[in-house]
Amino acid sequence: MRPGNQTTISEFLLLGLSSQAEQQKILFVLFLGMYLITVAGNGLIILAIGLDSYLHTPMYLFLANLSLADISSISTSVPKMLVNIQTKSQSISYGSCITQMYFSIVFVVIDNFLLGVMAYDRFVAICHPLNYVTIMQPRLCALLTILPWVLSNIVALTHTLLLLRLLFCDGNTIPHFFCDLAPLLKLSCSDTMINELMLFVVGLSVITFPFALIFFSYVCIVRAVLKISSTEGKWKAFSTCASHLMVVLLFYGTIVGVYFFPSAMHPEDTNKIGAVLFTVVTPMVNPFIYSLRNKDIKGTLRKLVNRKSFCPLMP
Repeated sequence: MRPGNQTTISEFLLLGLSSQAEQQKILFVLFLGMYLITVAGNGLIILAIGLDSYLHTPMYLFLANLSLADISSISTSVPKMLVNIQTKSQSISYGSCITQMYFSIVFVVIDNFLLGVMAYDRFVAICHPLNYVTIMQPRLCALLTILPWVLSNIVALTHTLLLLRLLFCDGNTIPHFFCDLAPLLKLSCSDTMINELMLFVVGLSVITFPFALIFFSYVCIVRAVLKISSTEGKWKAFSTCASHLMVVLLFYGTIVGVYFFPSAMHPEDTNKIGAVLFTVVTPMVNPFIYSLRNKDIKGTLRKLVNRKSFCPLMP
């Protein structure tokens, strides 16, 4: 590439999910609804866990962090998309685009690590119930809570710093609804080999370790459950893990297909569908298939509603 062809990109254009006006209106209503459901559902989980001292246990601490990460994840992409649809503008500044990409990576990686942490918590609870309190001490719980946030920021910072060294020439159109790493790499006119390599190596590491922890935990859980003599005891043990397994399958089934391999190996439509699934759909359904199915949280939410309903009005 000749130096004369280089230009300074001050903004990018997000093409979104559709260019048709009728579909834009439908997408606005649909994504606004999903965003509000996600914030409300995960917000109620955080509220219930924060207000009920009975839920101040390691399992619910990790659930609260997962809900916070899910709210943050969907908030990095959907609000900007809704604003662009409403204002009929596709532009996003260079700085805002890089910031959006950074935080989208942060919260996806946090979800990944938290799923591994939650699997370990279930492993200790089912395989070592008598030593659960001894093993899951406050210091370890704090470490398992803080570590995903620290590691996710390190991963995001690595990709961001590598991206900042790239040049962007005449093209500034991103065929996506938010600034994702893979479309940005395709848009660059620099050599992205190092970025692609780091995307593969770091992505492989980030996915492999939590997944290995989840796999090992559930192998041990299955062994422990099969040793339980009563059918009722087996069902009760398995039911405590069913929702977590559903979330794991949904999360890994989408994220691996989008980020596991270099971006050039994926069609644009596949990237968009995968991104919608793990940045919008997964955060929305998590409270329903994981947290809200929990009888303790449902009981706490019911008490909060009843207290609100029967509380006498202040003069």
